[in-house]
Amino acid sequence: MFRSGLSLALLASTILAMPAHAEPAALPASQPEPLVRVAPANAPNVIVILLDDVGFGASSAFGGPVATPTLQSLAQEGLRYTRFHTTGICSPTRSSLLTGRNPHATGIGAVMNTIDPRPGYTGFHGKDTATVATMLQQRGYSTAAFGKWHQVPDWEVSPIGPFDRWPTGEGFDTFYGFIGGETSQFEPTLVRGTSPVMRPEGENYHLSEDLADQAVKWLNLQQSIAPDRPYFLYFAPGAAHAPLQPPKAWADRYKGRFDEGWDKLREETFRRQKGAGILPRNARLTPREGGMPAWDSLTSQQRRFAAHSMEVYAAFLEHVDVQVGKLVDAVEASGEKGNTLIFYVFGDNGGSAEGGLLGSVNYFSEAHGAPETDELRARHLDSFGGEHGNSHYAAGWAWATNTPFRWTKAVSSHLGATRNPLVVSWPDRIAGPGTIRTQFGHVNDIAPTILQAAGIAFPESVNGIRQKPFDGTSMLESITKTSAGEYHPTQYFEVFGHRSIYHRGWMASAFHARLPWRMRMTSDRSFEEDKWELFDLDKDPTQSVDLSGRYPDRLAELKALFQSEAERNQALPLQNYSYAEGRKLPRLSRGRSSITYREGAIGVPESAMPDTFNCSWQIVARLRSTQGASGVVAAVGGASAGWSLYLDAGGFPAFAYRRVSGDLLVVRADQPLAAGENEIAMKFDYEGPGVGAAAKVRLLVNGRDIGEGRLTSSAPSLYTIDETFDVGIDRGSPVVAYPVSGGLGFAYSGGTIEGVTIAAQ
Repeated sequence: MFRSGLSLALLASTILAMPAHAEPAALPASQPEPLVRVAPANAPNVIVILLDDVGFGASSAFGGPVATPTLQSLAQEGLRYTRFHTTGICSPTRSSLLTGRNPHATGIGAVMNTIDPRPGYTGFHGKDTATVATMLQQRGYSTAAFGKWHQVPDWEVSPIGPFDRWPTGEGFDTFYGFIGGETSQFEPTLVRGTSPVMRPEGENYHLSEDLADQAVKWLNLQQSIAPDRPYFLYFAPGAAHAPLQPPKAWADRYKGRFDEGWDKLREETFRRQKGAGILPRNARLTPREGGMPAWDSLTSQQRRFAAHSMEVYAAFLEHVDVQVGKLVDAVEASGEKGNTLIFYVFGDNGGSAEGGLLGSVNYFSEAHGAPETDELRARHLDSFGGEHGNSHYAAGWAWATNTPFRWTKAVSSHLGATRNPLVVSWPDRIAGPGTIRTQFGHVNDIAPTILQAAGIAFPESVNGIRQKPFDGTSMLESITKTSAGEYHPTQYFEVFGHRSIYHRGWMASAFHARLPWRMRMTSDRSFEEDKWELFDLDKDPTQSVDLSGRYPDRLAELKALFQSEAERNQALPLQNYSYAEGRKLPRLSRGRSSITYREGAIGVPESAMPDTFNCSWQIVARLRSTQGASGVVAAVGGASAGWSLYLDAGGFPAFAYRRVSGDLLVVRADQPLAAGENEIAMKFDYEGPGVGAAAKVRLLVNGRDIGEGRLTSSAPSLYTIDETFDVGIDRGSPVVAYPVSGGLGFAYSGGTIEGVTIAAQ
């Protein structure tokens, strides 16, 4: 039977083991490593491209409304896989792709922001499931990763490491990108290797463009220095995950294109998919899910905002696909395209409904207990998709871009979460270029395919650690032959308790409690209450007809198969998400209500700070300054939510607090800070009771009150999931509009910061 929680004994043993994480026993020492690693002869270069939060029916190459010229071009010369699957959510998909194993077996069965002490959900990647990058690196490949990682647990995300679960510890010689789940496209929280860095100077910066430029530079450098060595390049931009932020001019390309709504868009996409052979003739268009509004039920104001949110998303998606094209062009220019194996995975899961039923200026508003109003959305219509906020499109568009399937990202019981486009290019070896492949496949098939294509045997051990076998199966024969058979007979899926099992054409599916457009994930629903559905995907490829009542014995067999697969892969026991369970994991700030930081403390995750939510707290900064000193003293969060203590232009002390609603409180002194030793303090007097209550903010200089303000509400649990705490600079997006003359991050100048103490009461 499924259990809703861990036994006390298992929970205790799991928690005690968490910091050490005992690894599998080492194997006996092997032969000495050669002085030069040499890859097998004629091994191909390999590029894996992974976009974020893109549905099956979004791209023009798969019948969708968004122009994707790079995907389209690669599909015309390569292969389109129309029954390829991800895990249904980002971190598990990335782990499964890079390791060739099922996500829970690696320890990353949950998105990093919702991990808990169960072995399959800790977010702590075990050494017995090494990445394909490590395997290739140890066999003579150059390796590099650019973009989103999202596979490091919170207690290892800080600048002091350890770094063995960061990209450069997981087989990549080079990394440039961001470690968390999302970031601003205009002011990202970037890392080079393991060091926090500011984005390049200059106007009109955009992260997708920067990542492509950096990847091309690395590729050209690699080809210049070691042209005889094959390379593995992993390119995973943040698009099209929230915040939706294309360059402003791009959104105009889609103006008015979505005014007829998501119901109409699904119908049009479905017709195109059938006409192009993306779907079989027996496919049916599934109906709208309960709780999701019909387009015609919205007010004109709601429709305008929702339509514009899709215009911005479409522009964001087209823009990033064009950036991918720069990388493909560089491969062509190098003369290596013929022997370069490219996997273009169009989304790590289906379209995301996390923007809510009507779309969001800041999609964390609901989680902060401040749901947005029509009036607020209308007020921010023109700025939607810009530098400020955390914009996201309406859930109906996620459903529409998942055409023809049911549900959206995270609902891994149904194909709307897990069915994603895959295009494969390898001009020297492709059989039947421009054709479609219909074999059932999974993201864990990519790693074994790469090894087989490179002529590298699966290693029994990596770095002396015995390895779990691949769960995926090589799809190489389907690439090099036009008549290859099925290669992936069985696959389980599980996210937030939504679960399913595929086996030889049949799928059993159980929707659990969490609606994908609700950011608050708490539920006490029993797993025994879930209704299992049964689908014959050969006859019903879109899960439109439930056969559970007609074939109860087959359903029982598949449910038993799910149970055994889930147990084998560390996916049991199933349990509802619990914030309290997550708090039992290691935490850098555990037991510390007061911490002093000094200059050089940058890139510190929120989880490494004292817990200052729903209580009174204070900041005390000790400065040695010259006359006219200015810049950020300390800041956390960014344009969507956070706070900053700083000296404004001319040296005026100020404290800014930004809420997810966009409201900004600034308390500012009316006199500049004098030269010499000074103490600036901010006292946050929480009025309570309850969560996210009002508070009074007081600013003091050398013990004297110089100003105060009042917040009608405050952050209940976090500011952002990606921005960091920094002393002497505001990395990432700015909490407040600092003077332009201060440069990126408005770095502190004109003295030294002796210490910044944050203390909760």
